[in-house]
Amino acid sequence: MDIKISKVRLLDGRTVDIAIEGDRISDLCGDVPGNADIEIDGSKFIAMPGLVNCHTHAAMSLFRGYGDDMPLDKWLQERIWPAEAKLTADDIYWGAKFACLEMIMSGTTTFSDMYFHSERTAQAASDAGMRALINEGYIDLGDPDKREVGKKETLESLEKIKAIGDPQVQPALGPHAPYTVSKEGWEFMCGLAKEQDLLVHFHLGETAQNIEDVKGQSGMKPVEFLNSVGVFEDRCTAAHGVHFDDEEIKLLAQKGVNIIHNPESNMKLGVGSKLRYRELKAAGVNICLGTDGSASNNGLDMFTSMKFAALLSKMDGYPEAMPALEAVELATVNGAKALGIDAGVLEIGKLADIILLDKASLCFHPGFDHISDVVYAADGSCVDTVIIGGKIVMQGRHVDWAEECISKMTECSQKFRS
Repeated sequence: MDIKISKVRLLDGRTVDIAIEGDRISDLCGDVPGNADIEIDGSKFIAMPGLVNCHTHAAMSLFRGYGDDMPLDKWLQERIWPAEAKLTADDIYWGAKFACLEMIMSGTTTFSDMYFHSERTAQAASDAGMRALINEGYIDLGDPDKREVGKKETLESLEKIKAIGDPQVQPALGPHAPYTVSKEGWEFMCGLAKEQDLLVHFHLGETAQNIEDVKGQSGMKPVEFLNSVGVFEDRCTAAHGVHFDDEEIKLLAQKGVNIIHNPESNMKLGVGSKLRYRELKAAGVNICLGTDGSASNNGLDMFTSMKFAALLSKMDGYPEAMPALEAVELATVNGAKALGIDAGVLEIGKLADIILLDKASLCFHPGFDHISDVVYAADGSCVDTVIIGGKIVMQGRHVDWAEECISKMTECSQKFRS
């Protein structure tokens, strides 16, 4: 075997050995026989599946703290879009690689990203050893010329990401939202998704104004509009989703649309509502978790996203709405399901995407319930070791390339200081 983690505690309280061969978990039992190339004394750790961040704009790590406490539209128009106009491909690489560093150091093993110069984010993910689905953000605003440019950029990005040749980093499609992409643009995306079997990743139901914009453009609510052009016939992940009525929730469930909860970003941007978690869950919708970008969060720590998701679900008088275990599932197995990744649980045959949490961390004391501790007490600083696809990318909180990455990202961010 390649790696053996001996006598490690699982979240359910069992103590086991975990064996890894290649990129898969090959054994998981009380005592795995034999030696391994790498042996880790797991007695100091709690093992859990690597976290799956289903909605990021990784390179926006360059804009952390750049435009806070502003409404979404004003934030985009006055701060983010003017700053993004100054970005180079190298800026995006180092911003994205810094995001990968932050994600690794807080236990995320897989992320799904939407941005431009997407091949640079894909290269950063590959160089960092992460698992990722990367797409080129597409916006046409109903303009035929923008539409043709967007189509060309989308097709080019698909080929560039494939050319990297990393099976852990795959392309997806990124039509931004129903209010920024025309019917013709969505039809192009649907055809491409079917042709190449690609995931479609977009924003949906983020603000009340978004809803009114789509109704004004199409005469339909966003969910109805997307269904009318066939978007839901493909594999999709829809980020935010805080403005759905009962009929829309029913349709989303029928079509198997995955909803990405972004609790911290939604609260910070004041989107005017919260995810209807109980209703979506009751309808059978697969709900997963994302951080959004570092400009609107302002971090990529999925532990804090788990906590905020669980707490926010209780605010209307239902403390049992999202138990701690469900919050963990949003961040692991549900996310893996949404992205089509054979991971998210620690089982024989699954991808060896594993994180080891330091039992000495104060958050795990007195240790009545480690699932509770993970959601309500922990943050990313408790992560000691990260294994992705059977390869150790962080151990003892050390990442080989961290120092260079921090320096380069800092250098790139200087152009935004005024």
